[in-house]
Amino acid sequence: MNPIISIIIPCYNSEATLDATLESVICQDFQDWEAIIVNDGSTDTTEEIALSWVKKDNRFNYYAKQNEGLGKTRNYAIIRSNGIYILPLDSDNLLMKDFIQDAILVFEKNLKIGVVYGNAEYFGERKGLWVVDDYKFEKMLVHNYIDACAIYKKKFWKEVGGYDENMPYQGHEDWEFWIALGSLNVKFHHLNAITFKYYVSKNSMIRSFTSEMHEMNNNYIFKKYCTQYQNHFRTLYLKNQKIELEHLKTLKSEKFVIDLFCSTFFKFSIFGIYKIKK
Repeated sequence: MNPIISIIIPCYNSEATLDATLESVICQDFQDWEAIIVNDGSTDTTEEIALSWVKKDNRFNYYAKQNEGLGKTRNYAIIRSNGIYILPLDSDNLLMKDFIQDAILVFEKNLKIGVVYGNAEYFGERKGLWVVDDYKFEKMLVHNYIDACAIYKKKFWKEVGGYDENMPYQGHEDWEFWIALGSLNVKFHHLNAITFKYYVSKNSMIRSFTSEMHEMNNNYIFKKYCTQYQNHFRTLYLKNQKIELEHLKTLKSEKFVIDLFCSTFFKFSIFGIYKIKK
């Protein structure tokens, strides 16, 4: 019988963190899962660690391939998954034990929901909370504020063609994916709770990005979703025009009141002076 949810765990030189990540998987309150570990060309002991967990629990599945990057590795794993739901999990992050259970309850209660996500707690080189907003398509067009560690229906991954493998640089696949789902009007649900722990390291992939790399990925996304950006710009422009017109009406109305007041005040002042002179 197929599992309800597939947890997707790409790995690249993850020997320092993988044990803790897989421990957070096995400690879930919800136990009807499979975990697909994909070794993306690691040169350390990642494979040895992963295989030790496969021996412990047959719900862990292990694959190894040449290094191709995060987007391709996630797609590689999801193609081999059997779950109704997908949960991407970086090999240095930690799941909170009630995340999957809480998300499944949301999906069962409202069949229209396509994605469930929550807040995070930083650990490693940074401490504190990462509290995110509700999903707004217009805001997502500007920048990504939702991590990949969210649970979504696999059918939507199929519908958008998976994670984009053609971006100039790997690292913004999550952002593009959330825009793609938003373009389909997929409904997101924000669990106002900490759902995972996010590992902060100076060696993370995104921190290695130069401004040029950011710009090239941004331009790629802008071009791919040019229709959505144009529609959003048009909406903002018309909204701004409406605000300006209302502001002008207010100014004219205020000017009328001020003019009337000044005129009245002037008349009464003249009349008062006239009476005093008399």
